[in-house]
Amino acid sequence: MPLAPVSFLYDLDRETSVATITLNRPERLNALTFQVYDELRNAFRTLDTEDGVRAIVITGAGRAFCSGGDVEDIIGALFAEDAAGLVEFTRMTCDLIAAIRECRRPVVGALNGTVAGAGAVIATACDVRIASESAKIAYLFTKVGLSGADMGASWMLPRIIGLGRATELLMTGDFTDAREALRIGLYNRVVPDGEALTTAQQFAARLAAGPSAALAVTKDALNREADMTLQDALEAEAVAQAACMEDSNFREAYEAFVEKRAPVFK
Repeated sequence: MPLAPVSFLYDLDRETSVATITLNRPERLNALTFQVYDELRNAFRTLDTEDGVRAIVITGAGRAFCSGGDVEDIIGALFAEDAAGLVEFTRMTCDLIAAIRECRRPVVGALNGTVAGAGAVIATACDVRIASESAKIAYLFTKVGLSGADMGASWMLPRIIGLGRATELLMTGDFTDAREALRIGLYNRVVPDGEALTTAQQFAARLAAGPSAALAVTKDALNREADMTLQDALEAEAVAQAACMEDSNFREAYEAFVEKRAPVFK
């Protein structure tokens, strides 16, 4: 096992190469502490290059995915910090999102129950979100007098659901139920309660069986090209695709097609 976490559960299915991270403070609706932020950030940095891991699922134990920062363990403590200490904390929270987005493995969120505040942003940072029917989501920051633009939410969310809808969710802080989140494209799939984790793991296993290098290039392009001109994006994709054509998986896909069999990607 590459990790020895204290604040969450970790499991690697060696048959599918899918790693599952489970936030494990169900009695607190998996609210985040300073330790959880730090360990999650380090986990995604580690899993980025960990042998045997080809896809990642993140979920929450009990009745919630994640209810955001813990009022007792984080929010109360922040009142004792000076300006430098506050910036140090907010940068750490942003580092977690950067670690998820920069991780070359596909990251699938299995969302259940409450998905709120920082938990909503973690879900947004996932590549794919598979939610249970009970998974209501809210970017609660303005409800507590903070900017709705937190942890990269104002960069990611408009790219997923459009500027108008993102503006409404980030400014109001209101909850959106699962069916509406699916309708506007925030959730990729909605499944019956109790099935989100299994469905997410099955989807992650499908990605894990794919060409990992090509998926990593795809994720990198999705991250970077939003700020490029069309011509710059075309050039970046031309260079990246040519490199993929030299990868052994490209030949394996061709040989599998000729031999009328399923490809076995490395």
